[in-house]
Amino acid sequence: MARILSIGSEFPTFDKKAVVSLEKGKEFSQVTNEDHKKLGKWMVMFWWPKDFTFVCPTEIAEFNNAYEEFVDRDTMLVGASTDNEFVHAAWRRDHNDLRNLKFPMLADTSKSLAEELGILEENEKIAYRVTYIVDPQGIIRWVSANDLNVGRNTKEVIRVLDGLQTDELCPCNWEKGQETLSA
Repeated sequence: MARILSIGSEFPTFDKKAVVSLEKGKEFSQVTNEDHKKLGKWMVMFWWPKDFTFVCPTEIAEFNNAYEEFVDRDTMLVGASTDNEFVHAAWRRDHNDLRNLKFPMLADTSKSLAEELGILEENEKIAYRVTYIVDPQGIIRWVSANDLNVGRNTKEVIRVLDGLQTDELCPCNWEKGQETLSA
């Protein structure tokens, strides 16, 4: 496996098609690495291995349930896999928990972004379950990677995002509203 792009690195340049709606004629849009930077927002990009699987929709639905929490934190939420935009759209239409997603489903069909991030599984050439938190300047501030069969914890992603946004020292198990540490 290639080395995973990590903390302190600039998030790679990308311009990918994404499913943003199920409304006829408005299903697809381009999403780029510049979108969140232009708005002065953070970005959380989470990757899943394959559409039409079992663990993936539980995570995607949970991120969707927490969507407003990301918005409240000036954060653009983007989901991604190496499936194409037509497969994403079909999955959204087919799966009750995915029909009303509020964030784009990025299609990295060429696998170029997953490869540049170093998150492409060697045998099947699918993405690992990796989550990135990227600051408004485009710098990776947090990375979490799970094996293919273990779902992630959305609450932990939000907790870490909160900590990063304080720009202060946050102790173990710190949560928003608690005291931070003095140097």
